Amino acid sequence: MPLLDHLIELRTRLIYALISFIGVFLITFYFAKPIFSFLIQPALRDGYRLQVLDIFEFFFVTVKLSAFLSLIVGFPLIATQIWLFVAPGLYRREKRAFLPFLIATPFMFYAGCVVMYYVVMPYVINFMLTQYAPPDIEKNLRASDYLERVLQLVFAFGFAFEMPVLLTLMIRVGILSTAALKSKRRYAIVICFVVAAVLAPPDVISQIALAVPLLAFYELSILIGGRIERKRADEERQAEAEEATDA
Repeated sequence: MPLLDHLIELRTRLIYALISFIGVFLITFYFAKPIFSFLIQPALRDGYRLQVLDIFEFFFVTVKLSAFLSLIVGFPLIATQIWLFVAPGLYRREKRAFLPFLIATPFMFYAGCVVMYYVVMPYVINFMLTQYAPPDIEKNLRASDYLERVLQLVFAFGFAFEMPVLLTLMIRVGILSTAALKSKRRYAIVICFVVAAVLAPPDVISQIALAVPLLAFYELSILIGGRIERKRADEERQAEAEEATDA
């Protein structure tokens, strides 16, 4: 298509993506109370109470929660619009290569959210409030602070679970190789802990709980990348054999 048609198509896809975001935002804003009640269950189960200290605090908590969930829940819809814009310019072979990664991206992010909510968050709450706070202090959590920590953990673990998708995609398109990943393993360990220190809340437990999956997914990416490279090598040998036969 001419450049102007591409720009028109891009504008259309952006409008659809914005409509998807707004639609999901309105739905999550309507159901914000039960969603927030679900998020605070790990704290309530351990006997802690949440409180609101300002008139408008919970309204802004609701808006922040709805906007964040709109990005998470609405990502498949937004990614679909991106795919519909990009896909016509790809060959069939390229579509087959990229589509599995597009499907795996939201799945792995949601898997990170599940691990964070059911495994990491209850342990972090219990450890931080029982290890460092004296037992005779009444432990009430501010709603806005609690939500901020939860969303920070959601983003951190969702990002961590995207690592194998990103690395294997880079191996698939030839930007990286498993040999390069193996040779840089020592640097990767340092980078994983630095990333965990930046993304996770400022406590050692959260940072270690994030760094360990990052390291595990780095090794998993090497294993998956090795299979991709072996399959690519077999296809190249088969293509060369067919060319030799035709010659």
